[in-house]
Amino acid sequence: MKNRTKKRKSASHEQRSRRFELRLSEAERTQFLDLEKALGLSRADIVRIRVLQHSKKMLVNTTEIMKLLDSIGTEIGRSGNNINQLAKHANTLQQQGMLPPALIRDLIPLLTEYVRLQRELEQSIRQLIRLIKGQT
Repeated sequence: MKNRTKKRKSASHEQRSRRFELRLSEAERTQFLDLEKALGLSRADIVRIRVLQHSKKMLVNTTEIMKLLDSIGTEIGRSGNNINQLAKHANTLQQQGMLPPALIRDLIPLLTEYVRLQRELEQSIRQLIRLIKGQT
């Protein structure tokens, strides 16, 4: 259990003496408590950070986001492996003179779109990482 009687000084070394109440529904209260547990921050710190310090930034569970980013990276790797396998098979067929030109013509726009989407995903991930770093 936390020792709530010990007074902490804020960054401005001003003693906190004012209370602020917040009314929540039971569902909102549960959500707030879950957020407190997931972030490892006190309710007061969550409110201070979100409302006072970084009103334009969002609080996120960085552990959960990193797990999601890891799974996205895994899927990107799998896609790359599949494309490499298809390219190897196409090269083999090409060497044997069995690769129809129409197949290559149809494949080029698909690969171009894949590369475009992958770059867009990379940019989104970089933006997300910058947002996460801004919270620390």
